[in-house]
Amino acid sequence: MPKVQQAGFTLIEIMVVVVILGILAAMVAPNILSRPGQAKVTVARSDIDAIAQALELYRLDNGFYPSTDQGLQALVQKPDFAPEPKRWNPEGYLKQTPIDPWGNAYLYLYPGNKGTYDLYSLAGDAREGGEDLNADIGNWASDS
Repeated sequence: MPKVQQAGFTLIEIMVVVVILGILAAMVAPNILSRPGQAKVTVARSDIDAIAQALELYRLDNGFYPSTDQGLQALVQKPDFAPEPKRWNPEGYLKQTPIDPWGNAYLYLYPGNKGTYDLYSLAGDAREGGEDLNADIGNWASDS
């Protein structure tokens, strides 16, 4: 019976691969980890777009948007006070009341001050206004 040689990696080959992976991680990680604030802004804008679509479906079904008092909860659970929706979707429009990436509720005003309705997040500083990554993010904001 001929001997079968087993192929494998030497310790040096494994160490070279580990060092290369370490160098790649050191080059890539700062680019990814240095932008968590921008990632949160992007998520908030995406959330606002999705909530706005749910609000439009609510309006198409019922002929009006939820009131400020009903808030975004009207997209999750049928409101039981005026204006009561007559054709509210039994499955709801959202699975749960949305929370922004900073852990705060999205704010909703109807009628709005800047549009038909205002839907926005106060961003990282949780205060009206702000600059750069702390600027409010809303359905009225331009893509900047």
